[in-house]
Order: sequence, then structure tokens, then C-alpha cells
Amino acid sequence: MKRATLVASMLAAGVLLAAGGFYAGRSNSHSGPTISAAAPGSAASAGERKALYWHDPMVPGPRFDKPGKSPFMDMQLVPVYADEAGDSGVKISPLVQQNLGLRTAVVTRADLSSSFEAIGMVQFDERLTAAVQTRVAGYVERLAVRAPMEQVRKGQTLATLFAPEWLAPQNELLALKRASVAPELVAAARERMRALSIPDSLVRQSEETGIAQARFTLGAPVSGVVAELGVREGVAVSPGMTLFRIAGLEKVWAVAEVPEAQAVRLVRGRKVMAALQADPAQTFGGELKEILPQVSASTRTLQARFEVDNRAGRLMPGMLLRLQVTGATSSRLVVPAEAVIRTGTRAVAIVRREGRAFEPRELKLGAELGEQLEVLEGLREGDEVVTSGQFLIDSEARLKSVLGAMSAALPASATATAPTYRAEGKVESVDADSITISHGPVPALKWPGMTMGFGKTSPTAFANLKPGDRVSFEFRQGGPMDWELVAVQKTGGVQ
Repeated sequence: MKRATLVASMLAAGVLLAAGGFYAGRSNSHSGPTISAAAPGSAASAGERKALYWHDPMVPGPRFDKPGKSPFMDMQLVPVYADEAGDSGVKISPLVQQNLGLRTAVVTRADLSSSFEAIGMVQFDERLTAAVQTRVAGYVERLAVRAPMEQVRKGQTLATLFAPEWLAPQNELLALKRASVAPELVAAARERMRALSIPDSLVRQSEETGIAQARFTLGAPVSGVVAELGVREGVAVSPGMTLFRIAGLEKVWAVAEVPEAQAVRLVRGRKVMAALQADPAQTFGGELKEILPQVSASTRTLQARFEVDNRAGRLMPGMLLRLQVTGATSSRLVVPAEAVIRTGTRAVAIVRREGRAFEPRELKLGAELGEQLEVLEGLREGDEVVTSGQFLIDSEARLKSVLGAMSAALPASATATAPTYRAEGKVESVDADSITISHGPVPALKWPGMTMGFGKTSPTAFANLKPGDRVSFEFRQGGPMDWELVAVQKTGGVQ
């Protein structure tokens, strides 16, 4: 009996202990886990990214307030986080950057001159050309220079001419002197011979010898080469006939074809250093003298005429000279030419921003400076631009912007004729350009109930709406948010 009582007492005590443990466990399960879960939750909320809404990337207009499957595509909705909402760039992971072989360069300023090189051909300086003519009828008795392009020195004999018409005036002068007539008559006879272009040296010779002189020599007026030989020995000559044309060689012209884009910056008097194409060690100084006022329609070039010093006589017509035209030095913003994407209508560079983000920038370019391009607008000094792999980033950025603005690009006529749909719901928020509404299903579009943003036709449209209003509304496809409100009617107050 006593044993049974002891066993019953022990069982009761066990039940009491189990009950106490049970209630203690419940008390601990309510208080302990709540406290322990609160700390991690607060830490997670502080470190996790905040999702503003979810959307379908292929239909970016509608916004949803929770994750799920897209009503438009067979895919899950994608979250848009707070730090991505205003990001218009393209983000690329470091691994993808490495696989693409992305290389970058820094936009810098450089002190560059507008110097450029051109190839010029040596020509005679026409301003140094002298013509040798005769002013009396006669014939060439002896020719000293018999071939064109012969070099001659100043005063060198070119030919001997016989002029019978000069005999009579000289004999008249000699007769007057022998007759001892008045000096006025002798002076008048000399003036007559000067009018007939009889050289003074020939008149003096006839007076000294007392014999009229009909033969006289033609000398070279300048040093140079005989560019034109107009007579042969024994031929008759007439007054005004050009017998020789002598081109001076102290200075020559170098005529170069200059591109139209560079020629507009040329000014007269600009210095040039010329070197022989065949022997660059031989250099000559020169100066820009003339820009011929004619543009070649086929090559879009102008002819520039440079005057080059040739006192040593080493330059001959037809030689080629490499001309280094000096220009003013200025500080310019430059970027590597390989970093610029040209599409014919625009020039774009991909700029690396902080982190993994890249963004395209349209540029306004200036002069081409070899492997670099002058940037007038679009970049700043210190910007980091992509020089390899930028085509993929540019296409990704354009695709991203097209998906977001596809509906905005619809013409007004297409928007005006788009069909309208009706739904009912509750206003969640009102912004300057959109209204977010939680609405029910739209059978015509096979939409389930959802929360999404609708665009406004103007910032002042539906100004009487506020969050919580129950509304019946009509909408259509179009606008920057892909769907926009056409009409809204309140069906209830704020809830």
C-alpha cells in the first residue's frame, strides 16, 4: 500500500515537473526567439537592398508591389532596387569585364600645335623669270646657248645679232660729228638712236672707232636656267620677239595639295621646313606665300604655294619636298581615336563611372590629331573612357534605353487610336507624372489584379485624386510608362 502510494506520489511529481517544463518552454519560446530574431532582422534590414517594386523587363511600364510571375511573359518578375531606380548606365560584372578584355584610357589635355605635313613639287618661281627680246629686225648671227635648261650666269653672252637697220642712224651721227655741227643736232641724233633701242655701248663703240656697228651681243639679265629657247642660229628676228626666257633659281616654289580642312587654318607668312623626299638630310627653309583660290572637286584640296630658299642651287623643278608646316600651339582636350564609336550621325564614347557602371556619352569632336581626337563637348578632363569592348556596352545601353522608352516613341496618331480599357481600384500614390493604382482583373488584357503605375497625360491631370480614393478608370497603351490614364471617376472616399 505504502509502495503504491509512493509510486503515485512520484507520478504526480513527474506530471507536475513536465507541466512546469511545458509552460516554461512556452514562455521561453515567446520571449527568447522574438528577441533573438529581432537583432538579425534589424541587421538584415540595414544591410539588405530595398526593392522599390517588381516589373517585367520586357514590359517595363506596369509595376507590382510583390514578386511573382509576370502576367505578360512566362518569367518571374524582376525587382528594381532603390539604388538602381535612377541608374541609366550599364553594369558589368568584373568577370565579364575580364572576359571582354575591357581596356580604358583617361581623357587628358595636351599642348598641341596645328602643324601638319604635306608633299610639294618644286617649280620655278615665276616672279624671278626674265624674258630676253629684240626690238629691231635682223637675224641671229651666232648662238651661244643652244639648248633649253642650260644654266647661265648674269651677263653671260647668249647670242650675237646683226641689225642692218641700225647702220643708217649711226652713220648719220658720225657724219654730224665730222661736220662739226651744233651740239644740239648731235644730241638729237643720239636721242633718235636711243628711241630705236640701239644700246649705248654700241653707240660709244661706233663713235670711238668711227665705224657704224650693226652687230651686238645679247647678255643674260639674271642667273638661272634657260627655260625657253625661242630661236636658232641663222634665223631672222623681228621687234618684240622673245628669244630666251630665263628662270631664276635663287628661290623656287613648292606647290602642295593641302586638304580643305587644314587649308582654312593657313595664313600667309607661316614658316615651313622643307626636306628632300629622296634625301631627308637636306633641309631648306621656306614661307607660305599664296593659297590659290580654287578647290579641286575630286580631291577636296587647295594648292598652297611655298617659297623655298635655293641659293645653293640644289633644288630643281620636279623634285619632291616633304613640307613641315608649323602652327600655333594650344591646349586641347584629347581622347584616343579608338575610344570613339562613329555611326555616321553621332560620335559616342563609353565612360566608366563608379563601381561597375558604364554610360555612353555623345561627343562633339574637333580636329583629328593622328591617333587622338580633339573633344569639344561631352567629356571632361580625367574621365575614364573604354578603348576596347565599347561596342558591346553601347549596344547594351541602347537596348536598355529602347526598352524603357519604346512606348514613348509611339507617334501621337498611334496613341490616339489605341483601344481603351476599364478597371476599378484604389489609388495608392499620386506623383507628378504618374498615379499608382491597385486594381482588379482586366479580362480584355488577361490581367490579374495587381498594383501598377499609370502615366498622366499632363502634370495637372487628375489633380483632385489622392491616396485611398476608390476609382473607376479608363486607360490605354501609350506614354512614357507604357500605359496611361484616359479618364478617372471617384467611386468612394479615402479608405
